[in-house]
Amino acid sequence: MSASRPPWTVIAWHAIRPRTLPLSLSPVIAGAALGWAESGAARPGVTLAAALSALAIQVGTNLHNDAADTLNQTDRSDRVGPPRVTARGWMTPGQVLAAAHAAFALSVLLGLWLVWQGGWPILLIGALSVLAGYAYSAGPYPISRGPFGELTVIAFFGMIAVGGMVYLHAGAVGPPAILLGLTIGLPAAAVLLVNNTRDLEGDRRAGRRTLAIRIGRAGAVRLYGILLAAALMGLAGLALADPGLRGAALGLLSAPLVWRAWRAFAAARAPADFNAALARTGAVQAVMAVTAAAGLVMV
Repeated sequence: MSASRPPWTVIAWHAIRPRTLPLSLSPVIAGAALGWAESGAARPGVTLAAALSALAIQVGTNLHNDAADTLNQTDRSDRVGPPRVTARGWMTPGQVLAAAHAAFALSVLLGLWLVWQGGWPILLIGALSVLAGYAYSAGPYPISRGPFGELTVIAFFGMIAVGGMVYLHAGAVGPPAILLGLTIGLPAAAVLLVNNTRDLEGDRRAGRRTLAIRIGRAGAVRLYGILLAAALMGLAGLALADPGLRGAALGLLSAPLVWRAWRAFAAARAPADFNAALARTGAVQAVMAVTAAAGLVMV
């Protein structure tokens, strides 16, 4: 091992991007809680399998993105974000792509049991999720290079994931699942918006047309506030619309975190500032999901 190459544990940490993993767990937790509240039955085995499958898809997406952005020369030596293992030369793109394929394969294996539990709707959700993981950085129109990344995140890290969990518990998906999925997906989209605002100049040079590039930094700050405010409104709406789901209002405890996260993003200038705003935004989604889930189960 060369002196400039860190230990494998450090390489693996940067490759899988552990700080992004709560984005996959939050909708599973929230959806399981809503499904439990609607059906009256907890399904811990289903929840665990879904959580592990979601994590595997997230890891696969991260690894595939790492290799793809090096191959298409989006990530260069002047990258301002966290290190990417292929751009640094710590691993080859082929090695990272092989790891990505393995992660996606693991998600499929876990998903097969979920399909046995839930039938063809879960098969469809699983297939679309894996395809989206690949399509984020690959194909003729990679999601990561265009302006629809945030919408994709809302769909897959919100409505689809929450809806799938509710279906596995209750056998049906109604308006509460759609509203909760939208609510949990909005802060996940805000995470991507912060990431793309930090990388705005580098992405522009690489020929990307992300939403942050389209609307500019000031527009991104405004949209960020709208996304998080709408998430809080979604929790309040869920609690008011159905007395049986009033416990979702416990998620409003995340409001102070929302305010601090918005201020941090609005004030961000240096890459370290944006990275701190990323962490705050991820924490908003996690706290929102966990507290709303606790309220749905307990109340």
